[in-house]
Amino acid sequence: MRAMADTVDVLIIGAGAAGMMCAIEAARRGRSVLLLDHSAKLAEKIRISGGGRCNFTNLNAKPENYISHNPHFCRSALARFTPQHFIAMLDKHGIGYHEKTLGQLFCDEGSEAIIGMLKSECDAAGVKWMMPCSIDRVDHDEAFHVATSRGGFKAQSLVVATGGLSIPKIGATPFGYRIAQQFGISVTKLKPGLVPLSFHPEEWSAYSELAGVSLEAIVSYEKHSFRESLLFTHRGLSGPAILQISSYWEHGQPLSINLLPDHDMRALFTQQRGSRMLLSNFLAQYLPRRFADVWCGQSAENKPLNQYSEQALAAFAGKLHGWQITPAGTLGYAKAEVTCGGIDTHALSSKSMQANDMPGLYFIGEVVDVTGQLGGFNFQWAWASGHAAGQYC
Repeated sequence: MRAMADTVDVLIIGAGAAGMMCAIEAARRGRSVLLLDHSAKLAEKIRISGGGRCNFTNLNAKPENYISHNPHFCRSALARFTPQHFIAMLDKHGIGYHEKTLGQLFCDEGSEAIIGMLKSECDAAGVKWMMPCSIDRVDHDEAFHVATSRGGFKAQSLVVATGGLSIPKIGATPFGYRIAQQFGISVTKLKPGLVPLSFHPEEWSAYSELAGVSLEAIVSYEKHSFRESLLFTHRGLSGPAILQISSYWEHGQPLSINLLPDHDMRALFTQQRGSRMLLSNFLAQYLPRRFADVWCGQSAENKPLNQYSEQALAAFAGKLHGWQITPAGTLGYAKAEVTCGGIDTHALSSKSMQANDMPGLYFIGEVVDVTGQLGGFNFQWAWASGHAAGQYC
């Protein structure tokens, strides 16, 4: 016989952004909701995001900003809970925010204000909490039975909001994927996303001296391109442009970097064809001096411009506008902001986030195969998917 368990309508595993949003919406519908989390600290990923300022959404959020094996899946949830809906919550609580570049919204008062707002909304709606609480087992017959370190619980609906594998130091685990597989739901290929890229030390030794140097560039992989800043590190490349492309990049493939997107270097070289200026000095007018010196050392013999042939200068221009480099890998989940891949969305309802073949089982947030670009898009998916599930669970 199964031991007596506390019974609720909805049990949500994971008290992060998606889990709290789902709890708020479900409890407002009159459902009894219990939020479980293995951490003693609430919403640690919100707390550390945006350097503690929490880039909580992006005004430009649209399906095109998301990566998934099923690219249309996110449309329904994003349409029903928009950035404006979340902004209305901030306004209700008197929380200020500001816009940075490219539609990114940050909290004036820091991440704690966002966490406090969500906790307050949960409490006002009657959500119950159990933290810290580790889960030993999940079973299902006519309901879901969850055995935990704090006792047993029974629920009509089970919502998995456990996040992905990124940033294990704050508690990331593969628990959500294991639950999916337990119930016969497939998981797509997982990899770190929004993550710095690394290079083989022998290939990168000259560039490693540039750690801290940044420049604006267009970084491209296949049909995807991002124009933002690029940062040199001891081990490779980081910065927004690199983090963006990392989610699309596949191991072993080259990237193309346009180092001077605002200039036609072939035309500039032609104009200066007779100059006695050293190539590195010429490039230092358009690029950081340290980079110009290293790049010339790696790519060309550093001579006065008038000593190069027209063909050689044209080749340099081509390299500057299409620097081909092949990363060795990424810095892994420890440095990744998100996990690409996840619960196969073909197995879920885009309207409710419910598993098609397991009524009452829902998956939301990062654990699902929907990954946003850098700039607040992943939080918007957390709010939207949590809100969608909360309307039905």
